[in-house]
Amino acid sequence: MKQDTVRKVLVVDDEAVVRTGVSRIVNHLGIGVDEADDGKKALAMLQENSYDVVFLDIRMHEMGGLEVLGWINKHAPGTTAVMITGISEPDMVIQSMKMGAFDYLVKPFGMEDIEHILERAAKDMEPMAARRAADDFLQAGPDRVIIGTSAPMKKLYSQIFKVAPTDSTVLITGESGTGKELVARAIHYHSKRNEREFVPVDCSALVENLLESELFGHVKGSFTGAMSNKKGLFELANHGTFFFDEISNLSMDMQAKLLRVIQEREFSQVGGSSRIKVDIRIMVASNRDLKTAIAQNRFREDLFYRLHVIPIHLPPLRERKGDLPALVSYFIRKNARKIGRDEPEISREAMEMLEAYPWPGNVRELENTIERIMILEEGDVILPEHLPPDTRQKTQEFAPFSDKLVCLKELEREYIRHVLEKTGGGIQKTASILGINRKTLSMKMKKYGL
Repeated sequence: MKQDTVRKVLVVDDEAVVRTGVSRIVNHLGIGVDEADDGKKALAMLQENSYDVVFLDIRMHEMGGLEVLGWINKHAPGTTAVMITGISEPDMVIQSMKMGAFDYLVKPFGMEDIEHILERAAKDMEPMAARRAADDFLQAGPDRVIIGTSAPMKKLYSQIFKVAPTDSTVLITGESGTGKELVARAIHYHSKRNEREFVPVDCSALVENLLESELFGHVKGSFTGAMSNKKGLFELANHGTFFFDEISNLSMDMQAKLLRVIQEREFSQVGGSSRIKVDIRIMVASNRDLKTAIAQNRFREDLFYRLHVIPIHLPPLRERKGDLPALVSYFIRKNARKIGRDEPEISREAMEMLEAYPWPGNVRELENTIERIMILEEGDVILPEHLPPDTRQKTQEFAPFSDKLVCLKELEREYIRHVLEKTGGGIQKTASILGINRKTLSMKMKKYGL
């Protein structure tokens, strides 16, 4: 069995002999295991820890297995649930399978049954993102989505689903307008903290002398204008997620204070002496190269390595042009609902102009462009003349034999990039057009950094 796939198991049963028996078998296979004797304790453990497989008794005194299964489906979809049942409960088994249980065990069962289920679970435990790879969006909240099916976006979805169940610190980088806060919200939304607060702070928007009070809070009389005690944002985010946007704008003094919070998970209010402990997950974002900022003595190196646990880089829109039609369609639909008008179509020539434009402001610029068109222009079709002047440039088709002479490798790289854009990042379709197999295409993409 692939023991590196199933790493942690939770056994939930109100019968001690069942818990002990399953735990011994799991331990024998070299897998970590915890136990809970009722559903409520299981929920508490699931909120504190990440488990690959949960063996879950259907009938228990405090809370039944079906209630726990429902929680797992909503808050820990990457966890595999195996139901434990008595021989006289076929209806409950059927209901649990309809709710998404992976399999079930009928008491009494033996060592071979446990091993067989864990082995099957290990083979089935592909990353959740792989099962969602065909979707054209990723939910980032009740009314927020991330759009795209290009190769860079599929990679991003995979990273989000791997990181979300953990409490690891995440550093999100990318140009302005690429959606860094949206990715942070998606990680929070798919995490076990999603019922708690997501607190974002734009480090470039707060005045430096007020930032400390906003983050840590203050006690009455600690400075001029402090008329009463005030809780800080860190305290409000307790048990939730704290997101620092544009972290590079923090002063060196504030960086030192943030480092202490990350290390100790405690702080003092401005003017206060008592220490306040918090349980928060920290995510940060930057559109600047923090290593360059370190070299310029504008960012602490020790803080960088505290933050650089899970790095996620967002590609600019110009590097995932295959997602542009879906983004345009989404923003048209979104704005049509908001302003109460019918959804217009977009002409082929207008779409080609949008695809040719480099979008220096990335997805945010595209969203603003579509909103402006939807408000100012009438009609059933968006035409080239409805586009802002900057985006009305002639489409540039791939021209392999221009006046500029390039080496064969550069020519190959540009043509592969061109075909990938035209196919929306479809590997099989691109390989077919190029007359090569998928493996060769993947090697070339890796070679050319595509």
